Amino acid sequence: MDDFARLQSSVQAALVDTTRSATALAAEDLPFHRTVDPSLSTALDAQNARLLSLASRLLGSATADADNVRPTLRDIEDVESNWTRVVDVVDSLLERADTALDEFTGAVKRLSPREQVRNIVRRLHELDILIEEKTPTGNKPTKPSRISAALRSQDIEKPQLTFDNKPSNQTTTPFKPLLQSKPHASVALETAPIATDDDSKQQYVEYLAIHSQLGVEHVSLLGRKDRRRSSMHIDTHVPYRFPHPYQLEIEQYNYPSTVYTHAEPTNYHPFESTTATFVDTEEDLDEMLQELKKAKEIAIDLEHHDQRSYIGIVCLMQISTRDRDWIVDTLVPWRRKLQALNEVFADPTIVKVMHGAHMDMIWLQRDLGLYVVGLFDTHHASRALGYPGGSYAFLLQKFTGVQAQKQYQTADWRIRPLPQELLDYARSDTHYLMYIYDNMRNELIEKSDFSVPNHEKDKVHDVCQRSKEYALQRYEHPVYDTETGQGNGGWYKMLSRTPANLSKQEFSVFRGLHRWRDEVAREQDDSVNYVMPNHMIFTLARAMPNTRAELFNVAQPATQTVRLRAEELVATIAKAKKEGENGPEMLELLAKIDPAHFKKALDRAAQQTAAGFEGVAKYANQNKPVPATSEISSMLSMPLRSDKSMFWGGSSQQTRPVSTVPDVQLSVPMPPLTAEIFSETAASEVAQLETTPPSSEQAPVEEPQDDTFILKQLGRNKKRKLDDPTPAPAPDALATQTDEVTIDPASDRAAQKAERKRLKREAKAAQEAPPAEEEEAFDYTTAPSILNPPRKTNLQLKAERKASKVKDPYKKSMDAPKGQARAQKERAGKSMTFKK
Repeated sequence: MDDFARLQSSVQAALVDTTRSATALAAEDLPFHRTVDPSLSTALDAQNARLLSLASRLLGSATADADNVRPTLRDIEDVESNWTRVVDVVDSLLERADTALDEFTGAVKRLSPREQVRNIVRRLHELDILIEEKTPTGNKPTKPSRISAALRSQDIEKPQLTFDNKPSNQTTTPFKPLLQSKPHASVALETAPIATDDDSKQQYVEYLAIHSQLGVEHVSLLGRKDRRRSSMHIDTHVPYRFPHPYQLEIEQYNYPSTVYTHAEPTNYHPFESTTATFVDTEEDLDEMLQELKKAKEIAIDLEHHDQRSYIGIVCLMQISTRDRDWIVDTLVPWRRKLQALNEVFADPTIVKVMHGAHMDMIWLQRDLGLYVVGLFDTHHASRALGYPGGSYAFLLQKFTGVQAQKQYQTADWRIRPLPQELLDYARSDTHYLMYIYDNMRNELIEKSDFSVPNHEKDKVHDVCQRSKEYALQRYEHPVYDTETGQGNGGWYKMLSRTPANLSKQEFSVFRGLHRWRDEVAREQDDSVNYVMPNHMIFTLARAMPNTRAELFNVAQPATQTVRLRAEELVATIAKAKKEGENGPEMLELLAKIDPAHFKKALDRAAQQTAAGFEGVAKYANQNKPVPATSEISSMLSMPLRSDKSMFWGGSSQQTRPVSTVPDVQLSVPMPPLTAEIFSETAASEVAQLETTPPSSEQAPVEEPQDDTFILKQLGRNKKRKLDDPTPAPAPDALATQTDEVTIDPASDRAAQKAERKRLKREAKAAQEAPPAEEEEAFDYTTAPSILNPPRKTNLQLKAERKASKVKDPYKKSMDAPKGQARAQKERAGKSMTFKK
């Protein structure tokens, strides 16, 4: 303790001196000294860079195992922009230092993880007791949600790090069974693999022949050629797998007669008056094994965790007989020794009752090397009986009236020691299962017809066969296929279930992110969803962020792995984006993986497109042939998105550079916009305007031609005789859906007369007026810019404001003096209304 006090005083003195020096330097006029002495400026820049690099490294070390994002400091701008995060990191370091000092000096006693969990549960129990005391009896809370939430949110050290045989997530060879011995075997345990193709099968037969003749100990005496042939089964390029150790025993298994015998159900013992035995030592395992060997039926269930493990981990095993319950801790370091339970699990005289054992069979052989012979799955029994529900909670409520506490189903089963709530929940999964099995067996027998062996109406046989299929399942290591995305963890299944239309670069980024997530999950031994959820892969693939800031804006909420590996993730996106420029189209690659499915989709789309072409042709009244189905299919096989626009050319939103207006080049050539173009266009439009010929009853009136075309809307006479022979007006252009307007100059006599007078006046004025100069063509090169017009003078602006003012004719009338307000005087007595 004296040494620590001496160290603390020396460190504190050094910190005080450093703080004083930094404050003194900040008070000096450093910018002035930089301008006076260039060497001083260079030295200051070098020291700044050195201190920033040192601070960045210290911050990186401080946030290596924390949730804070590491702030990168390269210059003073990074310091200002990341100042809040720097302060957060420093605060967390000070808090951790304060806690460590308190624990070191003995001011605070550090609790172990088990004690922390025990204190949390104890405190929550106290809160629940207080709530029950204040809550009326009829309104008691049935679900202690705070306890279940606390049990789900615990940050626990990974127990797989303490196993004697740690799991490996990088294995690419087939899974080899963990069995060291094979109890109740009809055939000996075969440790050699089985090939899957014909050539390899022949090599495997030769391999077995060599071993059967010479023995395994004589393999080293073989020649090089024979040795090479005998080791062919370990070649990673040859497809092979290890056989199921109990495949023959399960296929040839005959269930005991008790399964086909109707008997009175054996009632279960009261749950409150019985307890479960917790097995976490080898001595307890041997004692439980001796008891299980005496039983005729046992119930089995597992609790699994797959959030902080890549392949998952079995955390608990519940086993029950008709008289006792056991809870086996499968997180002990010596968990592989639980293979001793195969003496019971593979015993053909004992029926193993489980519910929904589809994944349990995989987990047992993957983690513990256990195999089940004689499985009876009550889930298949509920389906054969036609129950409306197939869950264990439904069966528990139906046969026992017990309400299952499913809020603990998603609890973190790695917690040790297990709280009483989790122990009771785990025990309830097997405590009532034997009684449920008795009732369902009797119903199956009642609804079965045993007159014909293995008949459809033999529901017991049907349930037993489906249970055998579950027991014959084999575990294989998850192998990631980058190209095709096949497998349980591949990208193909996720993409095929989501209606996404991705471009080349987006598709490349999607596959790159998916592959990165799988590699990181294997490295950290975490689940892929813990590293990055599925929806975030689609979001990042569409956004394709280029910086950390863009990444954090898009990836919301960001997981801990994404925050800590942001730079690596941005680099992965950039690399995949570059590879996607020449990569495959999404539809093309999916069609190669599953041609049958996508061929149907293409044919269906081709038929719909053909019908659409035909409908458009009929609507437009055009005699164009409808494209053939093969032509449409070839059109649909083209890329869904084009990197080039038919009008603007290259217009990819990801690769389009920011350019000025003169640099824009059109793929479709256009003529230069000059005055001649507009004048020729106007002349041609005027030439195309023609009037309709006059009616046959009235001769046309020849009028002098003029270059100006004026269209005036003239009104008709208010009075017109009933026998007026004026023809009916032409139909409206909107009603006929035509773009031409018909003008009949003889439709109105008054209009003709007014038009003649106007032409005479214009001709007379043209003769008297001096000859006008020819108007020059508008020059677009010398004209003022529309985007940047010339500035107006103050006089021009003042004149425009004066002209824009609206005159108010009543303004002067408002300046007259107002009249005097009427005096309101109150008189005594009654008013004139009530005066008699």
